[in-house]
Amino acid sequence: MSRPEPTSGGSDAFVDERIVRRFREAGIALPTFEQLAEPAKIPRRIRDALAAVDPDAAHPLNLFRVHWYNAADRRPTVEVPEHVVLPRALTGVDARIVVALGDRFPMIGAHKVLAAYACLVPRIVAGAFDPTNHRAVWPSTGNYCRGGVAISRIMGCRGVAVLPEGMSRERFEWLERWVADPADIIRTPGVESNVREIYDECKRLAEDPANVILNQFSEYPNHLVHELVTGRALAHVFEVLHEREPSLCLRAFVAATGSAGTIAAGDHLKDRYGSAIVAAEALQCPTLLRNGFGEHNIQGIGDKHVPLIHNVMNTDVVIDVSDGDTDALNVLFNTVQGRSFLRGRGVDEDVIAALDSFGLSSICNVLAAIKVARLLGMGADDVIVTVATDGAGMYRTEVDKVLARDFPRGFGQAEAAETFGRSLEGQGTYDMLRLTDEDRERIFNLGYFTWVEQQGVSIEDFVARRDQAFWRGLREHIPAWDEAIRAFNDRTGMSGAS
Repeated sequence: MSRPEPTSGGSDAFVDERIVRRFREAGIALPTFEQLAEPAKIPRRIRDALAAVDPDAAHPLNLFRVHWYNAADRRPTVEVPEHVVLPRALTGVDARIVVALGDRFPMIGAHKVLAAYACLVPRIVAGAFDPTNHRAVWPSTGNYCRGGVAISRIMGCRGVAVLPEGMSRERFEWLERWVADPADIIRTPGVESNVREIYDECKRLAEDPANVILNQFSEYPNHLVHELVTGRALAHVFEVLHEREPSLCLRAFVAATGSAGTIAAGDHLKDRYGSAIVAAEALQCPTLLRNGFGEHNIQGIGDKHVPLIHNVMNTDVVIDVSDGDTDALNVLFNTVQGRSFLRGRGVDEDVIAALDSFGLSSICNVLAAIKVARLLGMGADDVIVTVATDGAGMYRTEVDKVLARDFPRGFGQAEAAETFGRSLEGQGTYDMLRLTDEDRERIFNLGYFTWVEQQGVSIEDFVARRDQAFWRGLREHIPAWDEAIRAFNDRTGMSGAS
């Protein structure tokens, strides 16, 4: 997808009446991007009605829960996005590592439902997607396709999930419960790092004009919604901490690159606080660090290419994390023996309970935060913010796999101590790079082969992304989309929502 075209409030004239009628009859109101960034702006009557809505149901009102301000049970909202501050007893560093909890999002228990909503809604309000006729195709290596299927079901259209066959069993079990037809789950060859195979399948699907490909790796709304919604949420968390301790300084934001949606929150934080933007990836597939390749099991982060929506020239550090460490810590964090060991280390019960909110990519983000704290010599007044994309519930069977593979004689206190020493205390300043302008150019240029040569992006659109003015200019689309959403809600008779 090239740079998005502005959507004005007047564009609703192009929306087919069938689309309007579908939303009117289903009682679907669309939240604005601004409401998702600040849920207090959602009308009181909608917030009151949400009390009776199951957060795991395909209910239209759950669209108004697609934000960072849900409580642990995902029913009421909270004043500050739910997060955990990891102690030195766990991380081994003095810096405060603050993790926002993505499993508070509705339906899928992961923040990727935010990106799915953002990628589809601008098309709907511009009349470019007709849920009475089109199928929404969601290419993904993890949670984005689940978010897309959930959003599609609310909109009353077919949602097609395209993901590698090697992803966790729990993902497929969830999809089997939510898709309209088992054929709407398309398994591509390989594992987490096999993104090219997903693109090839989408190219085949795109031959049918009824299929609309919503490629998170190239959809600028994915970047924009995280720059606005996730960026503001993380800034709010920091401001609350800073109010309590004015000496705190936000030094860095860490996110695994994945589709490069979440890392866009770093643009907001850098503009506001001057914090570094840290990109994490798998050591077994060191694409950004070494132009490398390979396979790994840090499910949900994708690689072997540079996403079109990654603002590479604004990235400051690249850190590689081993999937051996994320696999091992998934066991440590989610077994009785592992948690008993952590208690013995002095880790508080509240922190141990929060580990339920850490999936594999979440653990990756934490390890990258530990490594950047050591690289930059951070102290007790320094804060690093990151996100836990999804929770441990998506990876219970992965624990069983690792126990059978790596701990055939069992996982006791000795194995827990060894895992802690190797995978947490053992994180050093290796396999990471503070980027120079030349390094950024190298990484930027690597994207040419995917987007220009393979996916047909024009060289002009590709090169324009070097300039920060390009990325700042994208932000003008948010108020235009919100205006179009309000106009659309007017036509459907749901204007009280916006």
